[in-house]
Amino acid sequence: MKIFTRWTFALALSGSALFAQNLAGTWQGALQTPNRELRTGIKISTTPADTLQAQFYSIDQNSPAIPASVTVQGSNVKISVPGIGGTYDAKLSPDGNSMNGNFTQGPAPLPLTLIRATPQTAWVIPEPVRPKMMAADANPAFEVATIKPNNSGIEGKGIGVNGHQITTRNTSVSDLITFAYGIHARQITGGAAWIDTDKFDLQGEPDVEGAPNDRQVKMMFQKLLADRFRLTFHRDKRELSVYTITVGKTGPKLTASTGDPGGLPTLGLRGLGKVFARNASMADLAQLMQTTALDRPVVDQTGFKGRYDLTLNWTPDESQFHGRGGQAPPPPANVEPDPDLYTAIQQQLGLKLDAVKAPADVLVIDHVEKPSEN
Repeated sequence: MKIFTRWTFALALSGSALFAQNLAGTWQGALQTPNRELRTGIKISTTPADTLQAQFYSIDQNSPAIPASVTVQGSNVKISVPGIGGTYDAKLSPDGNSMNGNFTQGPAPLPLTLIRATPQTAWVIPEPVRPKMMAADANPAFEVATIKPNNSGIEGKGIGVNGHQITTRNTSVSDLITFAYGIHARQITGGAAWIDTDKFDLQGEPDVEGAPNDRQVKMMFQKLLADRFRLTFHRDKRELSVYTITVGKTGPKLTASTGDPGGLPTLGLRGLGKVFARNASMADLAQLMQTTALDRPVVDQTGFKGRYDLTLNWTPDESQFHGRGGQAPPPPANVEPDPDLYTAIQQQLGLKLDAVKAPADVLVIDHVEKPSEN
């Protein structure tokens, strides 16, 4: 940031507005994570409406630009990056050429100092390498898939796609079914107890060239369940307790994603009650909430067809996160706790969450086996 040498006089004239106007430019600094140092760049610009907007870059991870919001109060600067669930809280130096603060993307804040870059000192931001996508009409299956038991006893789990590589970590058969068919665990009936308790790691590649989209990934898991777990089922319709997501009275507060609308979303948790999503649809958000946090299916009734970057932070109760909501660590004494989920989703996203009863599809398992040999 460049602050005029006549700083006191300028502040008296225009206060924080002058701070905001002079933040425009390229800022960069090294973030020291537990694993390695990551060069970070933030490009701040002024909109025609004289507000600030920003683009966040993780240079060493070759990530595309991620939209960010900037707020300024005096010399305090806050940069929020919804797509990765990140927040940078910093104080601007008196000369306006550096910011010193903490970057938070999870439970432990990391110190980060940003320096205003010049054309001579600015780091080169490489163009992100976007994988070649699979043909939209392709009907892929796993060409090869290795399935191994996971007996670690850890609670975390995940499903990831990195180009042509697809992996799962610590996932049960129930997890794979809910992902593949976009349902909640309460929409599965039948099957032995091991489909919930036995955990597996999977690594595989599709039999079609290119990176699959989200529909194709789910298609691959549906075929894998039938082939390797011998899953057969039939469908039924039953009245269940569900949550509906609708638009709140004040309208949505959503940031449209600049990612590839045909690409995969990135979404997950940064801790209990801390959701982040990038390039995600409302259906993706509903799926994440129902498979990780909530005790019943979640139905998207917003009608929105776009992709969004967002974060959602709330204080979970005992009914959420499979009964672990009450175990969320309390905030520091000087930090106000996040609101409950119903309040948070209205305040932060402009959406409304309601608990209702409604007819819902149910998947009734007729047969399932432990996985065949690799």
